[in-house]
Amino acid sequence: MERQSIDPQRSAPTSPAPGPGKLKSGAIGATGIVFFVLSAQAPLTGVAGAVPIAIGIGNGTGVPAAYALAGLLILLFAVGFTAMGRHVVNAGAFSAYIGTGLGRTTGLGSAGVALFAYCAIQAAMYGLYGATMSGLVAYFTGAETPWWVWSLLTMAVIQILGASGVEIGARVLMVLVVAEFSVLLVFSLFTLFTGGGPEGLNPSSSFSVGALLQGAPGVAVMFAVASMFGFEAGAIYGEEAKDPERTVPRATYTAVILVTGFFALASWMLISSYGASAAAGAAQASMEADPAEFVFSPVAALLGAWVYDVLPVLLATSLFAGILAFHNSASRYIFALGRERVFSPLLLAVNRRQAPWLAGMVQTAIALLLVAPFAVLGLDPVLTLFSWFSGTAVLAMMAMYVLTSVSVIAYFRRARVEGRIWSTLVAPGLAAIGLTGAVLVILANFTTLVGGSPGTTVVLALSVPAVMAATLGLVRATRDKRPDPAE
Repeated sequence: MERQSIDPQRSAPTSPAPGPGKLKSGAIGATGIVFFVLSAQAPLTGVAGAVPIAIGIGNGTGVPAAYALAGLLILLFAVGFTAMGRHVVNAGAFSAYIGTGLGRTTGLGSAGVALFAYCAIQAAMYGLYGATMSGLVAYFTGAETPWWVWSLLTMAVIQILGASGVEIGARVLMVLVVAEFSVLLVFSLFTLFTGGGPEGLNPSSSFSVGALLQGAPGVAVMFAVASMFGFEAGAIYGEEAKDPERTVPRATYTAVILVTGFFALASWMLISSYGASAAAGAAQASMEADPAEFVFSPVAALLGAWVYDVLPVLLATSLFAGILAFHNSASRYIFALGRERVFSPLLLAVNRRQAPWLAGMVQTAIALLLVAPFAVLGLDPVLTLFSWFSGTAVLAMMAMYVLTSVSVIAYFRRARVEGRIWSTLVAPGLAAIGLTGAVLVILANFTTLVGGSPGTTVVLALSVPAVMAATLGLVRATRDKRPDPAE
């Protein structure tokens, strides 16, 4: 996390100096970054996995409004986030921003939490991916294969793609994301333009204030905010972006607006397809068997039975795309911590494509260490690995959002390099308040989010401050090895 030297008369950020520890500049444009962000959010996985649960135990037909509210909150955060991005370009993203505003030690400590969040969500996705692939193989061939076999094989593929360079990864993700978006988007648009299901479109049942506040709105907002996980990835690729001062903000806003619109529209059309009066009951019934059936059934009814063959495959590719995106994000945090000498400087090694291959290998090793105990102990990869780690990752990342919003305010009040009070005080201030509320909601509903026992819930929640404390200890222990931030 290099502290960037800022010229108060300029808005352009300074970039890391040429030499060891430099990633390939100009390798990816706004479109490529958008697809990294969208793949991290795994839209099909979010719709098939989260929407039925949010409807069933959250605020019922008001879920689309919860997604709209979550999107508005993230957009407020993005205002300050992208304002800071004009002055700080670093693969450490959140930690670099936090370090610039709240001090280098705090920033480096937060890097550990961000890395933990990315590795945890990736490990969670390996669990769901392995189970999905095992089910697909059984469905198409009748062969029974352990879930962890597919997770291990995919780790090797992800490592190869990650080392192939950011531009190669972007092309792979572009294909996978377009595929998973397409089916649900066709279903949603067709349902919208044909007037909806048995009770019509009925927008008041999904977007009114009353709809938003019915049932357990906190649970619905919690799942909606969790679906936005990964939108900040644009800043991580700032060092590798073409014209990062314009590319990163453009990609960030585009991704947030697309994901918010997609989730709000898809959830609304799913509710409409059942009818507002029957949707919550259908979602609750699907939770007892397979939540994805709540999504697959109306899509198949509209588009044909072939959907039952295609959507599970797209669910697997959605997860694969997310795993690759988080591998790249986590690798760049490891790389940034190597540059700061918190980790070994050996991790600054890049290959001929200027991809951080050794940091990527370390990330793959971490994934293996996180996934292996669940395989060895024979634990359910969905009910334990996916549920526990995804909930913990969301909590950790939400803490990063709050710290970043506070850091934006602190930095611009001190440096006075930006004159727009909306982007440097008002929007980040509102975001900090809203995000703090979201963290409190997540903590209040954490047992629901992770699906574990009270004891497991406490351990998982405490792991976030524990990682922060451990990283701060490592930061202090390596203080004498750290390069001067002005260099």
